[in-house]
Amino acid sequence: MEQPTLQTILAIDSDHDFLAWVEKHLSVDGEVRVLKCDHAEKAVKVVQKTQIDLVLANVMIQPFDGIELLRQVKATDKSTVVILYTNSPSTSQIIDATQQGARDVLRKESMPFELRTAAEEALSFAEQLRSSAENKTAMPKMDGRVKMIGVSRPIQGVFKTIGKVAQSEAPVLIIGESGTGKELVAHAIHEYSPRRNNEMVALNCGAIPDNLLESELFGHEKGSFTGAVTRRIGRFEQCDQSTLFLDEIGDMPHSVQVKLLRILQEGTFSRVGSNETQKTDVRIIAATNKDLAKEVAEGRFREDLYYRLNVVDIQLPPLRERQDDIPVLAEFFLQRITKKQGMAQIKLSEQAIESLKQHKWPGNVRELENTIARACALSSTDLLLPEDIPFTKGAFEENAKVRDAITTLLHNRPTDQESTVAWVESLLVKAALEEHDGDLKETATMLGLTTAELKAIQAK
Repeated sequence: MEQPTLQTILAIDSDHDFLAWVEKHLSVDGEVRVLKCDHAEKAVKVVQKTQIDLVLANVMIQPFDGIELLRQVKATDKSTVVILYTNSPSTSQIIDATQQGARDVLRKESMPFELRTAAEEALSFAEQLRSSAENKTAMPKMDGRVKMIGVSRPIQGVFKTIGKVAQSEAPVLIIGESGTGKELVAHAIHEYSPRRNNEMVALNCGAIPDNLLESELFGHEKGSFTGAVTRRIGRFEQCDQSTLFLDEIGDMPHSVQVKLLRILQEGTFSRVGSNETQKTDVRIIAATNKDLAKEVAEGRFREDLYYRLNVVDIQLPPLRERQDDIPVLAEFFLQRITKKQGMAQIKLSEQAIESLKQHKWPGNVRELENTIARACALSSTDLLLPEDIPFTKGAFEENAKVRDAITTLLHNRPTDQESTVAWVESLLVKAALEEHDGDLKETATMLGLTTAELKAIQAK
């Protein structure tokens, strides 16, 4: 193999103008040279004959695609760093590429802004690999299928993390607001893991009463408590050799946290009402919309369990930080809903798309899906305009406005007030009276008071 005296990039694309642009953009006299190739098989031969530090390849290259090219490049030289790109990389492409050892997967349209930085980081990484005695092997391709889509850099970063962590056995903590798709991320990790042939089990810790959660997770013996008429197998026994997804882990009571910690440490547990120790081999993926570090600081969550769960964390971005994904998701939901309901094809106007992008989406992807479903149900034409999008103000948004108003009120309170609560109470009563033109009965009803209680507050 030819050993170059400077770092070498091999750019692979059928578009010769694009190759010329890459060469001009990335070559540095005396430091970095760029070789060009328009054919996947020829590119592999170049890698076999020449030490290539960075392969930059279009996923859609021929006669085989960029994922196969990546595999062959890594089989030839593990130290060659690979960056793939395409017009709109799919979730599966990103995860597959990451598992095969790709450094990055870029959108072609963003390359004028991102390529130089990505290439410089990749070349630096390649230099470290060359000087290292041990090189990482490429991960085998998984056949899992996921139901996540997105083209934005934040969500594609999540896809790459999934590709890296799926093959390990490490616990994963998914952190994100409600409606961002935490369970979909858990499913993606499971589907690309060695446990994918066994069904993943999901459990929402916040949806089960505290006194029943322990039995739900670990099972119970007959007669162990009132209503336990038979022995019951818990979720940990049910998903032995598989993955258990614990949603809303921050709502788990302390008594159950202790037993979960034991499983993470030792892989053993006991059914409720039993002294017999059971063994299980379960990978745990947990999720929360809470700040668990804060929960730990305030004594509501065990610190040792937090660190056991948070071996790998995935921060799932809210939809308002993924604006590029809104049109893609909206179109996906639109097609799925119309097909499922046997409706005529409905399209989104450019103005409607812009309206969707301007919305804050406090309910995230779940709110977007519901909004598109309502728009389809109410639509009388095959083209949705901005006025056809039925935005609703969810509790999250309303509560945020109330909190902001209260914060402003508190920051502006008079310093001579003995009781802030009494002062706020008087302002609330005055505002309510003005709203109802001084009618005591209507004001009291709105405030949930009796007329006598309202008068007492006025008299203070």
